[in-house]
Amino acid sequence: MKKRGFYKGVVFTLAFLGFSRGFGFALNKGFTFPLLSHYTESAFIRGLVLSLQGLMGLLIPILLGYMSDTYRSKNGRRKPFILAGGVLSGIFALMVYTSYTIGAPLWIFTLVVAIFYFALYSYISQFRALMPELIPSGDRGKSSGFITLGEWAGNLVLFGLSGYVIAVYGGSSQYIMFVLTAIFLILAAVFTYFRVKEPKMPENIPAQGLKTYLKSVVKDKNFLNFYTAQILLWMSYQLVAVFLFGIVAYIMHGDASQASVDQVHSFGLYAMAAFNFTVLGGSLAGGYIYDKIGRRVGIIAGAAMLAIPLSIGWIITTKTQIFLALFFAGIGWGAVLAASFPVVGDLLTKYKKQVFNGRYYGVFEATKALPILIASVLGGLVVDLAGGNYLLLFPFAAVLAWISIPLIWTLHELEED
Repeated sequence: MKKRGFYKGVVFTLAFLGFSRGFGFALNKGFTFPLLSHYTESAFIRGLVLSLQGLMGLLIPILLGYMSDTYRSKNGRRKPFILAGGVLSGIFALMVYTSYTIGAPLWIFTLVVAIFYFALYSYISQFRALMPELIPSGDRGKSSGFITLGEWAGNLVLFGLSGYVIAVYGGSSQYIMFVLTAIFLILAAVFTYFRVKEPKMPENIPAQGLKTYLKSVVKDKNFLNFYTAQILLWMSYQLVAVFLFGIVAYIMHGDASQASVDQVHSFGLYAMAAFNFTVLGGSLAGGYIYDKIGRRVGIIAGAAMLAIPLSIGWIITTKTQIFLALFFAGIGWGAVLAASFPVVGDLLTKYKKQVFNGRYYGVFEATKALPILIASVLGGLVVDLAGGNYLLLFPFAAVLAWISIPLIWTLHELEED
């Protein structure tokens, strides 16, 4: 019972850290695009700025995840990164809105946003690595489900509360959400630093240089197929999430100008809140399926449920249809997230390479960030070339989700304990 209580404490702490990170990423999704609309109406330029998130996420988790595997300190090898990254994230969450309100030019605003992205990604590998290091295989699916629930609950609260605040108090009240985000990011990092007790670092860590480590990922069929499927699934999600306000504005007003985006900002936040609400249920279901029914089945079922509403999204014309599409897609996306989180840890356990959790979860995060980089630039270019038609992003996203399913099915070794 003591051991189970320890797991509950670990899961709660990591879920709270995930909640704060969900707040941070949701702040970006909910406000950066609308703020950029005051600088430019070009979908390509907006996408180019937002793609910096993908660039940071592609590079930083791999490098700092690798560093944390061999980092030694009396306070652990993961927690120092979490504390520093959380505090820096909170500070630059405030700086993003400050740079906008003082009328900083686009290049300065872009630089501040880029540093905010850097801070958010500076401790994500360490956050991911702690779960399989503290919780044994067999309990990771359920634990992943609750931690994922925490992350996306942060998204839900941010989007829902932001929609309410802006609807009731107007656009000038946006600063409230930036302040709240900064508080949660800093508080959760400090709480995790003092609450979690990391396992002792292994005395003899196998030698594996950065180049060797990256080669090993490409050569292993299980990791290569899993990471490729993750890229496709996250690109499917990001094509819609990055340009959601443009999509909603186009559906409701026929264009995504600054005026149209401002008019749908509150509704768009509510729509994302609906999506994130169903992600919570999907994450619990996905974690249960992963542990009890089949590890591959959990991811595949989620991918299919995500793809179905996206496949018919291009014919959406009303607010109700927007809500319904996001509602059902959210269930699938939640299952994908919860069932994907434990895969790296379980494969490394199988290969007896648990000591390398940080670097392999760094690649895992990079596979989620690369789609932001690609989707932001490619999606914006497609929309501009199509004369501003944001609805084309729906079928594009659906095809990517469907393609990921056969890749997941090839992970036969994942089912073996």
